[in-house]
Amino acid sequence: MNAAATMQTQEPKTVGVERAMQWLAEGWRLFRAAPAIWIALTVVLFVINILLNLVPVLGGLAAALLMPVFFGGLMAGCAAQARDEDLQFDTLFAGFRTNTASLMTLGLLSVAAMVVIALLAFLVGGGAMMGSMMGRGMDPAGGATLALGGMLMASLLVLALSVPVAMALWFAVPLVMLGNVAPVAALKSSFSACLKNMLPFLVYGVVVFVLTFIAAIPFGLGLLVLVPVVIASIYASYRDIFP
Repeated sequence: MNAAATMQTQEPKTVGVERAMQWLAEGWRLFRAAPAIWIALTVVLFVINILLNLVPVLGGLAAALLMPVFFGGLMAGCAAQARDEDLQFDTLFAGFRTNTASLMTLGLLSVAAMVVIALLAFLVGGGAMMGSMMGRGMDPAGGATLALGGMLMASLLVLALSVPVAMALWFAVPLVMLGNVAPVAALKSSFSACLKNMLPFLVYGVVVFVLTFIAAIPFGLGLLVLVPVVIASIYASYRDIFP
């Protein structure tokens, strides 16, 4: 049986809540092994993303399609570090050499998910806005309340639908890049893995939220360290749950 088939049939592990801190600790270890390269990779990826999004419409689509490819390269870099190899700058482009089509498919599927969420939110919020416009002649205050309620419902809907999408995407890139798993199978495995490990991810999310707030205080410079650590911690969580 080849590696791809093995990975596709492998069930994700359930790990203890304490593993959340271990993921971040491992992410810090990988960052500390090559801090200059990690910071350079983060800055270059940020600049690429900004430049792509400056192009109207197509730039945003290109960014969404290409980010999983770049992220796949970063996962390959983490895997190299885990094998005690040196992190190389060109690892950022490793996704353009391996499983490129599958990684771009993940980007396309994520765009499709965001479009569906946006349409549903528009239907909910737009319906409330229409109701408020129709009600203005009778009760302006009531119409405004209806519009505000619709916006709140739309926001809650976006949040509720974004969580399962994030769960499906969390491990999808490393599964495709490192495990040669097909895109749809990777999304399913990722969602299952996150579902089985809700508590560790809840703790992880809270800790990262607090660290993000702290890192943003010194003019956001702390994010140059935190972002690579979080990226490397994603790899650590992947290896922990998909050993």
